[in-house]
Amino acid sequence: MKENSVFATIYENICRDTGKQNESAKLIAAVRLLTLSMLLHSLVCCVLVSIMGHVGALVFSMFSPVLFLAVFVLSYRWSTFVSYCILNICILFWSCLNIYYFGWNIGIQHFFVVLLVFVFFCKYKHEPAKIVYSVFLLLLRLFLYYYCRSNAPSTPLDDNLTNAMQTVNTFFIFLCLGLVAYLFSSSTQEMEGKLIEYNRKLMKQANTDTLTGLYNRRRTMEYLENLLKAAETQISICLCDIDHFKRVNDTYGHDVGDVVLKKISETFQKRLPPDTFISRWGGEEFLLIFPRLNGDEASTALETLRQKIREITFDGGFESFTISLTYGLVEYDYHSDITTLLKEADEKLYIGKEGGRDRIVF
Repeated sequence: MKENSVFATIYENICRDTGKQNESAKLIAAVRLLTLSMLLHSLVCCVLVSIMGHVGALVFSMFSPVLFLAVFVLSYRWSTFVSYCILNICILFWSCLNIYYFGWNIGIQHFFVVLLVFVFFCKYKHEPAKIVYSVFLLLLRLFLYYYCRSNAPSTPLDDNLTNAMQTVNTFFIFLCLGLVAYLFSSSTQEMEGKLIEYNRKLMKQANTDTLTGLYNRRRTMEYLENLLKAAETQISICLCDIDHFKRVNDTYGHDVGDVVLKKISETFQKRLPPDTFISRWGGEEFLLIFPRLNGDEASTALETLRQKIREITFDGGFESFTISLTYGLVEYDYHSDITTLLKEADEKLYIGKEGGRDRIVF
């Protein structure tokens, strides 16, 4: 909606608060929109009974627009809570009069449902008062129903006008319910969406390494624990380490070292099997978990990875350089615990380092 449009100006005036402290702008907007809906409903009813030529109904119907127009105007002077209470009283009083004059069949009693929904949306607390008010609406509706079964309407309407009034009332009841539900549920859904997104970001921050975007050690231990508990297929685990990474940082700077870590992480994600769990174990160490692969199959995948990493050229500023990784690979034997498996992988990694680096030890 354009900021300078007529509709925007009208909407801003409707949503304008009462100037009181600690009052809900959304609630006063709902009160005013509901009041305007009731005012429009009253005007439509006046036109309808005029067309039908029912003088008695017209005299009564002309009272309704004045009532709701007064409530709307005075809502800019009253507090939000007072405006809400007065609107409820007016709708109840107006509904009871309609039922008394025109009977049960015009369907005006369904406006009680609007009030029932409104009371549960309008306040975030005061549950006992809401329940009491709901019971009151139920009892009043039952009383009016049995009253109408025993007493004829004061101003009977013919079938055509009764059906027309039933249609108009049904339309405006749905309109009022839609307004109340939209005004209060839209912000709730928006807040819920933001909360879900915020929780998702928090979860991601808690489970991933900031620099590389890979899973961190905490998340890796959770995954590995759950994987081994439900192990039904072969599992291989590899602990790998960038060779001479300290030399890279000392020679080319830590910024270049960060580039190396990110590039290696991207290569892991592109070159390893899709279901490989990849994590930054710490510093320049990475832990790779291969569900459904035995040691030989994982070794083949690592050999392809090793060659691809050796082909990457990094810009060190004054010269280019390449890097390599050493890999310690173990296969789950279905009875070792996590600590034992990780210790065995670390020992094989150490053997690879001592044996010349840039190799896979299985």
